[in-house]
Amino acid sequence: MLSFIPSQDPNTIAMEFEGKAEKEDLVKVEQEIKKRFPDKEKFNLYVIVHEVDGATPKALMEEAKVDMKRWGQYNKMAVVSDKNWLEKMTDAGDVLPGIEAKHFRMDEAAEAWEWIKSG
Repeated sequence: MLSFIPSQDPNTIAMEFEGKAEKEDLVKVEQEIKKRFPDKEKFNLYVIVHEVDGATPKALMEEAKVDMKRWGQYNKMAVVSDKNWLEKMTDAGDVLPGIEAKHFRMDEAAEAWEWIKSG
């Protein structure tokens, strides 16, 4: 389940995730992007990830659509989680063009915000 949390930065969408990614979660993210950044401005993502149960096929398709449509708008993505496999995925995501991604442990949440706000 995805829920939006208060953001410490006007250019950052902050969210928390736990469980299984559903298509509805990604639709909510797309709607939030449209609402907050309607003119194709760059934005950041701050995501706290707890337990992950996987994603439905519909969710994966929806994520691909959102990513393709918004690729040029992504700036930075901070992933806050104690999951080692997420750290490896985040590091791999950092090589994608135009997106700076960084993983932080749960006890580094403040540092993640500082990194996001640093430009």
